[in-house]
This record gives sequence, structure tokens and C-alpha cells, in this order.
Amino acid sequence: MGAHAQGTPSWVEAQLPDLEAGRRFYGGLFGWSFDDDRREALLDGRRVAGIIPKRDGRMPTTWTLYLAASDAGTVAARIKDAGGRMVMEPYPVGPFGVRALAADPGGAVFGVRQAGDENGFAVTGEPGSFCWVEVHTRAPDAVDTFYAAVFGWLGHHQSEPGPAAADYRLWSPPGTRSPDTATAFGGRAVMPAAVPAAFPGHLLVHFAARDCDKTCDTAARLGGRIVLAPRDTPHGRTAVLDDDQGARFAILTRSSRERGTPSSGRC
Repeated sequence: MGAHAQGTPSWVEAQLPDLEAGRRFYGGLFGWSFDDDRREALLDGRRVAGIIPKRDGRMPTTWTLYLAASDAGTVAARIKDAGGRMVMEPYPVGPFGVRALAADPGGAVFGVRQAGDENGFAVTGEPGSFCWVEVHTRAPDAVDTFYAAVFGWLGHHQSEPGPAAADYRLWSPPGTRSPDTATAFGGRAVMPAAVPAAFPGHLLVHFAARDCDKTCDTAARLGGRIVLAPRDTPHGRTAVLDDDQGARFAILTRSSRERGTPSSGRC
């Protein structure tokens, strides 16, 4: 893949207590192999994700999405000006560039990534690779304004019918001429009132799956947990899973019609 556009998803990384167990789980689920030196997951030899050990037990076991930045310091300043906060200010990671962690006004944590000698995802949208992100929040107006101000995301409401469609906002990259379903790389969902207040806003990383239901069965066999069973949505058939160490992610299988739609980073 070429350079990732400013503000668009460029990498995902899991921090896990047991690195070897994580490799067994995701290797069995998605067919990933692993580069020991760079701590990267590979799909047919192409970079798709990072799997790293969790060094601090107080940190969550989670998947983190990183957004591309030409200058991480400039983006950090914009985040604070727009009502977000920095969890970790920009810090160098040697040949991997510069990274930072931030939270949007609804509390969802995400990464900022200024590329180094490699360029993040080598492939997206294929089964076993990243294909979609959802921002789940209780503060939709503040969050919509935040991502537009900081990253230039172009928002548009979901036009296809579906549950709570009026509350679902699609996001297209900055500079998109005609923001619509075909150009979207993610969406924003409003968290239902029934969700406990202790459960924070969050970003949910989605990986493409060839068959959503079969992938759920495989995840359960490998020790994972099905959080939300497979269901049909305007974007395809999806499910939410926890891996065998509690890191949450989603899988998504596009319909044949959706898979034929040209887009950036879509399944």
C-alpha cells in the first residue's frame, strides 16, 4: 500500500499479557504468521497488525487503532485544542517513527502514528486484515466535531435502513469529493442508554472475515468469547468477539454487492 492519508487508519496493535497465547489464537483464527524481530502479524507475508506484550498490568488488554499523521506533535496540539486529551504525548519509537495515545471528548482512546521506515498496513480489506472501525460514544455531537476538526473526517449519515440508522454516522477521508458509503472507512455509533455508565466510549477495530459465522465458531474453539452473536447490518454480517485474553474486536463479512464496491480499507 502507498502512504496512508493524514487522519486515516494506518495500523492496529494488541497489547496482550501472554504473547505466545495471542499468537496461537490469531494464527488459528486468521492464519497469521509472526515476525519475531518486529513483533508484527503477517498475512501471506504482508503486515496486518502488531502483537506486543503488555508491560504494565494496569493497562487494558485491548486492540488500539492508530491514525496516520505527517507530524504527531501538530496533531497532538489539535487534539487538545478540539477538546480531547493526550494519554501519552508523542514519543519516538526508533525506526518505527513517532507515536502518541489520545482520547476523544467521549473518552475513546486511539493512537496517532507518524510513520518511520515502514508504512503500517501492507494490506487491508482482505479476510484476516483490518477493514473498518467504529467509534462508540455517548457524546455524538462533541465527537463528530472533534474528528472533523482534528483529522478532517467527512461525516455523512447512513442512508441504508438498519437499526438506529439515524444515529449512525459514516466517516470518509479528508478531501473525499463525494463522501458516501463507498468511500467510508468507519462509522460512529451512539451507545444505548442500557449500557452501564462505567463502560467508556471506545473504538472497535473490525477485521474482515470470509464467513462471519464460521469465524465465530473458530474463535470459540480457540478459547475466545462471542460478545455479540453474528447479525446482519447495512455493512454486512458482523459479530463482536473477545480473544482468549479479553481483547475485544469485531469481524465483518461483506455481502457480494458490498465486496464489489470500490473503497479504501473496506472489506
